[in-house]
Amino acid sequence: MEYRRLNANASERFKKITLLHSNDMHGDFFVDKVDEKLTGGVSMLSGYLTKCRNQDPNVIYTIAGDMFRGSVIDSEFLGLSTIQIVNLLAPDVVTLGNHETDYGVAHLLFLEKMATFPIINANLYIKQNDTRLFNPCYIMEIDGMKILFIGILTEEVISQTKGENVIGSFIGIEEAASEVEKICNSYNGLDIDLTVLLTHIGFEEDKKLASLIDPSWGIDIIIGGHSHTFITEPAIENGILIVQAGTGTDQIGRFDLIIDTLNNCIDSYRWTPVPINEDTCPRDERMEEFIGSIKAQTDLKYAKVVANFDYELEHPDRWMQTELGGVFADAMKDSLAVDLFFMGSGSVRKKHMGPIVTLQDFTECYPYDGKSYGVKLTGAQLKKALLHIYRDAAWLGNHTEFYQLSKGMHVIYSKSRHELLKCELNGDEVRDDLIYNVGIQEFHYNNLPEFFNLSYEEVKANGEPMILTTSDVQTLLEYFKNNKHLGFDVEGRLEVVD
Repeated sequence: MEYRRLNANASERFKKITLLHSNDMHGDFFVDKVDEKLTGGVSMLSGYLTKCRNQDPNVIYTIAGDMFRGSVIDSEFLGLSTIQIVNLLAPDVVTLGNHETDYGVAHLLFLEKMATFPIINANLYIKQNDTRLFNPCYIMEIDGMKILFIGILTEEVISQTKGENVIGSFIGIEEAASEVEKICNSYNGLDIDLTVLLTHIGFEEDKKLASLIDPSWGIDIIIGGHSHTFITEPAIENGILIVQAGTGTDQIGRFDLIIDTLNNCIDSYRWTPVPINEDTCPRDERMEEFIGSIKAQTDLKYAKVVANFDYELEHPDRWMQTELGGVFADAMKDSLAVDLFFMGSGSVRKKHMGPIVTLQDFTECYPYDGKSYGVKLTGAQLKKALLHIYRDAAWLGNHTEFYQLSKGMHVIYSKSRHELLKCELNGDEVRDDLIYNVGIQEFHYNNLPEFFNLSYEEVKANGEPMILTTSDVQTLLEYFKNNKHLGFDVEGRLEVVD
């Protein structure tokens, strides 16, 4: 979409900025072949950035969170390799995503010291004295202009850092808006020409945040992440342009802006998603050499075969029951001897896997190792949890937690009536008064109230929760080792009607 014609001969009052942005890269470092064309990867992404920096004045590159996870290169080196790769991309400013905290906040602070680019975040702080862990904002000066970037993180960081007792954060959109106001007011006297929010809260939440922003604060653009939303034109809410660039390295968002430096606003703009492929992007040999050296270190370890399925299993959407999700849920149920296992859909990171599965395939698909808990739930509590999981937010594109149900469950849910029409386990109706043994991953157990609408008090009233395994990964790999030629039918586990 284009508003007003860009004028290359504008006076000194009007200056051009090329604002490039990525989000949710998730270790998507390597080139793929799509329709016989090389696509994506940090080599061609780096090549495109270099081309823009050489051709255009005032080029800025930002990343809106989630550089980490998704690749064995990332997990094997606990993010150190990712920071080195992003250093070569040379972003001008980066904000945190929820997966930046996966290796722990202390490790994240160590990784920040390795970064040659500024990392900003306005809302992670030490509880005892309200000291922020990161700079909340960054002011970039370019061609006589001052550009203010403010970093806002998804409230999911609270979920990920539940074990970090000394770390706090604000979590609500209203509180985020208040923090933005505070920061903008602090820099009013600096003649800021452009203000950009780098967020990681999801596209729909970005719209909500924009609706709460007072125009006098001067927010011009929200560059977001987390929901992996691919768009063809910006959303406009409350006069603020809102964009996101999907996920991975297959594309990059590009703003061509004309800034009115007298009135400190955008005079005109053009935005487009740019495909990263061999037609538009030269390859960066320096980046390829570095990536190749790291890959050589991981190939020997991760090339071994760890599973053999009957066919390639699919996981096309996290908000549905899938074959690949089913294999993980069933493996945990059988291994831990529970009545039902809730496998977090977001734990399954690949859209397909198999029939031959290497350790690299498995690790990239299931990168989160941790404990799993056994909890005792009454039938009434189980139904209460399911109703919370299947609430309207789950079907409206909001970033809620969703679960793969293990075999034996048969649930029919009515969207229009917001009720369970059927809830059976192994052919028997789930009874409100019976106790069921349910398996839950540690991350989800640590967030029972938010994800299941169950308090710890009501759950513990049925019996003390138990750690069933200290390593999901070891449990799954052992199951796959002992069960060959797996095939899964998830038909009937969840039916959504109306």
